[in-house]
Amino acid sequence: QLIEIARGLMGKPRLLILDEPTAMLTAVETARLFEVLQALKRQGVGVIYISHRLAELTVISDRTVVLRDGQLVADRPTAQFPEGEIVRAMVGREPEHDLNRPRRPRGARVLRAEGLGWGTQVRDVSFDAYAGEVLGIAGLVGSGRTELLRLIFGASRPDAGRIYLDEATNPARIDSPAAAVALGIGMVPEDRKAQGLLLTQSLATNITLADVPSISSYGCIDRGKEATIVDGWLRKLRIRARDARQSVAELSGGNQQKVLLARWIYNNSRVLLLDEPTRGVDVGARADIYAELETLAEAGKALIVVSSDLHELMLIADRIAVMSAGRLVRIFERGEWTEQALLDASFAAYGKAATGEVTARIS
Repeated sequence: QLIEIARGLMGKPRLLILDEPTAMLTAVETARLFEVLQALKRQGVGVIYISHRLAELTVISDRTVVLRDGQLVADRPTAQFPEGEIVRAMVGREPEHDLNRPRRPRGARVLRAEGLGWGTQVRDVSFDAYAGEVLGIAGLVGSGRTELLRLIFGASRPDAGRIYLDEATNPARIDSPAAAVALGIGMVPEDRKAQGLLLTQSLATNITLADVPSISSYGCIDRGKEATIVDGWLRKLRIRARDARQSVAELSGGNQQKVLLARWIYNNSRVLLLDEPTRGVDVGARADIYAELETLAEAGKALIVVSSDLHELMLIADRIAVMSAGRLVRIFERGEWTEQALLDASFAAYGKAATGEVTARIS
């Protein structure tokens, strides 16, 4: 991401357009980018900065423009545009955010990871996941969060450790994503375009991909049944598309993410792994995804969610496990955590000096 930004600066532009430039950056890297942008502004360069991270707008922008459904709905000086009003303009309604909501009732244990290891990326990680709860996983970029989900999904082979389903005494054999899917485990990966979606294929193909037998017989897909099922998901998740035949590549990032989520809900996955499920997603689509995660938890699914947005985890999770340098250093119960406590745990394996530096740069 930093190299892409540097390439954009090489030609000494008069106008620089950045689309979600901090999606893959740490807090320190983001602060450095903002210093560069401020210097460019002083040199007379115009900057169009596209972001769904509203807190960044107050730091970097002079004027904020809001688009909703392809229409310009607001254009105001940032200093006169409170974040709450920006959200309402983006969504068209008042989204619900309750950081102090009660913990969801915990059901039976669905998955148990015991001593998982993969080189230096994941080291001796153990945890339980329960039906009806959201287990958040926090940590810095490179802390092993994504690698941990890939081990559970069979996309990587662990060097050590086992995974048990329900109360089984014998470990599950998950040596490939296909094996994971057969056991009822689904995954929404961090990079939906490279690892999750068939971009040139239709919404129908992408949504039904994990359970093709349900819409086919004698080796032939029933297109009528497929269209009926997919049209239902378009309405349920409010996916904005012309119809089920439209190419996924033509959709916005938020709608692409909903298509990927629909695939695993349709497949009736009982364990759902979500890696940065709202990255690059607008506030309205994010609210829709949160609502669907709530519905899945109420239905007894076990959800494991990786997110770099601590506020997001504090909003949706019942427990938050913190990864630091490949190790799971602590699991917080709802009501135990604060943003600073989560940040401190994220840096536990890196030293206190790093924590202080990042805290100072953020503030």
